[in-house]
Amino acid sequence: LLLFLPPLLSCTPFLDYPEIHLSSDCGQPPLNTRIVGGQDALAGSWPWQVSLQKTKHFCGGSLINNLWVLTAAHCIPSGNPAGLTVFLGLQSLQGSNPNKVSRTVAQIIVHPDYNSVTSNNDIALLKLSSSVSFTSYISPVCLAASDSSFYSGVNSWVTGWGNSNFNLIDEVEVPVVGNRLCYCNYNSRRVTITDNMICAGLTEGGKDSCQGDSGGPMVSKQGGRWIQAGVVSFGVGCARPNIPGVYTRVSQYQNWVNSQITSNQPGFITFTSTGTNSDLSVSCTGLPPIPTTTPTTTTTTTTTTTTPEGEHLSC
Repeated sequence: LLLFLPPLLSCTPFLDYPEIHLSSDCGQPPLNTRIVGGQDALAGSWPWQVSLQKTKHFCGGSLINNLWVLTAAHCIPSGNPAGLTVFLGLQSLQGSNPNKVSRTVAQIIVHPDYNSVTSNNDIALLKLSSSVSFTSYISPVCLAASDSSFYSGVNSWVTGWGNSNFNLIDEVEVPVVGNRLCYCNYNSRRVTITDNMICAGLTEGGKDSCQGDSGGPMVSKQGGRWIQAGVVSFGVGCARPNIPGVYTRVSQYQNWVNSQITSNQPGFITFTSTGTNSDLSVSCTGLPPIPTTTPTTTTTTTTTTTTPEGEHLSC
C-alpha cells in the first residue's frame, strides 16, 4: 500500500441488509473495533488476509472458508503449487507472529478466461493442504453476491504488505470509482476497463494498492459484516492522480466460485448501494453505452497459468 499522510477515519453505520448464501460467520472480525486508514493495522483487524510466499512474500489473498483462498490469477507462479506457502494470521513479514498458521497449497484453480494481456478475469482459487481452525486472528471474509451494487464513493478498504516500510500489514481507505469514469481515466492509456473489474482510488491520488498487494482483498462494510468487493489486480504506477487502482469484481464470479467449491461454500452477501449512481452521468470518447443488464461469468472449466508473480503495471 502506498500512503501519504492519511487522515484519521471514522466508520459510518450501515442499515441492516438481507443476506444470501451465507455460510459460517464470515466478515465479522472480533478484534476489528475501529479503522484507522493509512496506518499499520492492529493484529486481528483483517483476519482473512493471507500472505502468499515462495521463499518470500509476493502476493496477498483472502480466506473465504476453512480450506480455500481467493487471489489474483496473475499471482500464481507457473500454476504449480510446489513450494507455495500460504500464511494466515500474519501481522509482520519479519519478527514475531504468535498467531501465525501456515499451509501448503494442494490445488490451484485459475479462471479459464483469464487474459494476462488485458487482466480480464484476473481471479484464482487456492485449495489449502488442510483446513484451518478459525480464531480471533484467522477467519473468512464474506464475498459480494452477483446482484451487488457498488456505486461511486462507496467506502472500501484495501490491505496488504506492498510498499510497507516496516513489513507490517497496512490498511488504507479508498472510495469506489465508477466503471465509466475509470474507463475514461484509462482509455488514453489503451487499457480497457470491463464489467469484470471494479476501481477505487482518490482523485488527487496519494492512497492506493501497490506491488505486493496483488491478490489481496478490497472490502466494504455493510451492517456488521465486511464484504469483499474486489481482488487487487493492476494499476499504472501507484497512487497517481486520476488513475485509480483496478480490482477484479468479485460479484461477477459467484457462480464460478460455487462451481469449484462444492462443500462448505463461501458466504455470499448482496451489497446494496444507496442513493444515486453518479457514474451514469459520466461520458468520454469511446465509452460504451450503459448496459441494461450486468453480465455474469458462469464458465466452470479449470486451467493453470504461467503469469509472473506480483505483476503490477507501471510506466
